[in-house]
Amino acid sequence: MDRNYRHNNHSVGSATVHLVWIPKRRKKVLTEGVKIRLAEILTEVANENGWIIKAMEIAPDHVHLLVEHPPDVAINQMVKAFKGRSSCYLRREYPHLLRLPSLWTHAYFYDTTGKVSSAVIMNYINDPHHSS
Repeated sequence: MDRNYRHNNHSVGSATVHLVWIPKRRKKVLTEGVKIRLAEILTEVANENGWIIKAMEIAPDHVHLLVEHPPDVAINQMVKAFKGRSSCYLRREYPHLLRLPSLWTHAYFYDTTGKVSSAVIMNYINDPHHSS
């Protein structure tokens, strides 16, 4: 498999991370319009920051992202950007989400990936079993 690497001033490489987070109390609120809008917001945040979403799955009670990013970006910065903007916008646009004390839990899962595991994770995220 040929790999596209990012070329920076002093480095060449690829940094990819698998992120997962859940709504507060694992409520199944990521459905219908909320799901569609969340995908738009996450894509917007990634594009603004030069990150590439390689795979995305939004299930009713959790989010999976596989994100390629520059080496100088900390994982917690990405999570803060994705969760922060999406919480703000979604709670403003969908008032029923205000019933939760916050949209997202503070916790998140991450796993940095290599060439082989990225493909495996992408297949896992894109598997239709998450959509139910």
